[in-house]
Amino acid sequence: MSERRWARRPPNSNWGQFGDADQRGRMNLLTPDRVRAAAAEIREGLTFCLSLPLDYPGGNYHDLRRNPPRLHPVTKNGTCCYNLRPSLTLTDVWCDDYVVLYTHASTHWDGLGHVGMAFDADGDGIDEIVYYNGYRAHEDVVGPVFKCEEQRSYAPQEAEVGAQALGMENMAASCVQGRGVMVDLHRHYGRQRAFVGYDDLMHILEQDRVEVEEGDIICLHTGLAAALLKLDRNPDVDTLENSHAVLDSRDQRLLRWVEECGLVAIAADNFAVEGVPARPDAEARCAEPLHELCIVKLGVHLGELWYLTELNDWLNSRGRTRFMLTAPPLRLPGAVGSPVTPIATV
Repeated sequence: MSERRWARRPPNSNWGQFGDADQRGRMNLLTPDRVRAAAAEIREGLTFCLSLPLDYPGGNYHDLRRNPPRLHPVTKNGTCCYNLRPSLTLTDVWCDDYVVLYTHASTHWDGLGHVGMAFDADGDGIDEIVYYNGYRAHEDVVGPVFKCEEQRSYAPQEAEVGAQALGMENMAASCVQGRGVMVDLHRHYGRQRAFVGYDDLMHILEQDRVEVEEGDIICLHTGLAAALLKLDRNPDVDTLENSHAVLDSRDQRLLRWVEECGLVAIAADNFAVEGVPARPDAEARCAEPLHELCIVKLGVHLGELWYLTELNDWLNSRGRTRFMLTAPPLRLPGAVGSPVTPIATV
């Protein structure tokens, strides 16, 4: 029985390509053959951690209300479970803690429930909020209903929010192992705040002999994460907003290439992969076109604030651009994003 939830789908979308009930998007392209091809990129057996420490960048950057993790000791009957020796007759000592963790604050994946769009999916002339593959707000991605002016004081209850569909557990179950392909934007732009369009990207791919094939996970090295590390959890506005390369998501040819090349996901060491705010366009109806195309229309996950510099330098020194990438999110049911500790093996 079909579970199709739309009469019309957005232009340039692939809804239904992997089945009407699909919740994994292009992660479906990580087939056993492609995982084996990724494993063939392992020659040295060396590994690289591609995550920032999760208390970076630090502060409440961009006023996004995304804070660093806060660790707390578990308490039991008023006793703190840190350096706890439960019995003087035994040698055992215990520590136990819990964490308040913002899913998009540091190195993370954007989930398919993270971004939706207003679209007339029923063909009745009325726009509704829809997500990848036609899943619906308040039915599949559940949250409280309130007016915009109420948001400042709203304190959500646990039972009121969560992705009943498109949660991060679907991406986690796909395991996320495949071939990573490094694109070194920092080599060409340095700290310059450059909006990289289709022509620019194609020139870089040709000059650096980078090949992108269907099923690949693209990693964009801009150098921003390395710059943030040097700022020791106290980022300045100029670094946050006016430095390092971003994709120009107003470039329609660039968006078409993302759609047609068959990439599985895009990860970058910057805040949003694309430039935010995007280049001015008086006729634009979307503030973040790459997020809308990738997450809503194509089921392509975006990775943000990855730490790519050490891996990039190693690859450059050996004339390589490909590696095996392992990057599953937390298997956290209902979440719309997740911290990730990606591992590259070369």
